[in-house]
Amino acid sequence: MRRWIENRFVRACLTAAVYLLVWQAAAAAVARPLLLPGPALTLRRLFALLGEPESYAAIALTLGRVLLGFLLGTAAGVLLGALTGASRFADALLSPLRSVVKATPVTSFILLALLWFSSGMVPVWIALLMVLPVVWAAVLEAVRETDPALLEMARAFRLPRRRQIREIYAPSALPPVLAACSTALGFAWKSGVAAEILALPRLAVGSYLYRSKVTLETADLFAWTLCVIVLSMLLERALVRLMRRIRP
Repeated sequence: MRRWIENRFVRACLTAAVYLLVWQAAAAAVARPLLLPGPALTLRRLFALLGEPESYAAIALTLGRVLLGFLLGTAAGVLLGALTGASRFADALLSPLRSVVKATPVTSFILLALLWFSSGMVPVWIALLMVLPVVWAAVLEAVRETDPALLEMARAFRLPRRRQIREIYAPSALPPVLAACSTALGFAWKSGVAAEILALPRLAVGSYLYRSKVTLETADLFAWTLCVIVLSMLLERALVRLMRRIRP
């Protein structure tokens, strides 16, 4: 029995079963599917929605928008982190920008983006902004904490700047940057879907969430929410596997 409980898959199934039972009990107590549909009804609606080709197009486009924003934000964060880590002047000039991005509510960015971009580009922009300060801060800290003894040795042997980046800065920065990317991906996914709810592109998971709420299709709302959660977990797992391959 103990070996079964210690098995990760079995433990995950038992945990899921407990939450499903609690959900079912709460739905039975409320007894109003409009307010709280049960897991069986939610799963039926989820399978029905996944039987529609447009649902797969919406999922693919949402994933594409969020991943594009994540990649652009990661690239910008690495460049700005390296620049501000290498130059005190650049750090003094650009660090307030990072603070502003971190302090501004995501809803404000979404509303501004609605004025500047098409509905399909709003989630890309928002995902980028959520990723940028996280990766930027990680790269900046990694550059500042690079072993000074290694840098002194590189200067003594007149190691070219390109080799210093490849052989000293990159290996020391990689672990914290990968950890920051894992955190940033979750931010990008949640904020990207939230941006879709307000921007309402024609095909998007966020648009279906909004329409389910407006039409009082609560079971559909729960089904799409479950879809968002599952996709988030799959993205995180895919990134973890990629990180294991990249990490030295």
